[in-house]
Amino acid sequence: MKKVPTSRVDKLLGSMGYGSRTEIARLGKVGGIVLDGADLTDVSKRIPVTPDLPSRMEIDGEPLDPVPGLVILLNKPLGMTCSHKEDGALVYDVLPERWRRRDPAVSTIGRLDKQTSGLLLLTDDGDLLHRVISPKKHVAKVYRATLARPLVGTEGPLFEQGGLVLEGEDKPLAPAHLEVLSPTEARLTVTEGRYHMVRRMFAAVGNHVEALHRERLGGLTLRDDLPPGEWRLLDQAEIDAIFGGS
Repeated sequence: MKKVPTSRVDKLLGSMGYGSRTEIARLGKVGGIVLDGADLTDVSKRIPVTPDLPSRMEIDGEPLDPVPGLVILLNKPLGMTCSHKEDGALVYDVLPERWRRRDPAVSTIGRLDKQTSGLLLLTDDGDLLHRVISPKKHVAKVYRATLARPLVGTEGPLFEQGGLVLEGEDKPLAPAHLEVLSPTEARLTVTEGRYHMVRRMFAAVGNHVEALHRERLGGLTLRDDLPPGEWRLLDQAEIDAIFGGS
């Protein structure tokens, strides 16, 4: 049986962005922290950090934020950057402001460039992040690409056989699967995460990607009921599906 982690209340809430330990101690003294229906005034108390804690604890009358280990699925819109520091719109801007102060920090699992939309995962679970992006896990990533010029028919076999070497690199690409949707639209499945990989693959065969959208990651598919710029938390079964669908 997996051991349940425990934490001091002030340390836990501080790591979740609720404030300094002094601020959290002050909040506890005035009845701002409620656990299982009772005021929790001693913030030095250690409690089990279980997934159901947000349904049992309130902070200033609001349910506790998700405990560490959260995984977020975002339908990334165009124009947003997967960065903590760059100028302009960031993917973190759509999350609650307090979540930007969490420690460990919430980070993207891989990146989508500014002009690529679609399925993006974010998490504060470093182990999960590295598992998903690890080349050894072969987590499939499926993109829908709109192209500037019609496909000529040789792209699929070339990508499928592997061995294509991108400009500026020495290591050949792993095999990738191309599904032709129309003369200028294709669905490409890759298992690597190199810099601007899909765009560079089509550039290598003399084409240009005009629009790029990620539809799937492992066994997770971006549903139509999640509009661009919206996000939702994943449950454990969905997190497991990341690896089950690769």
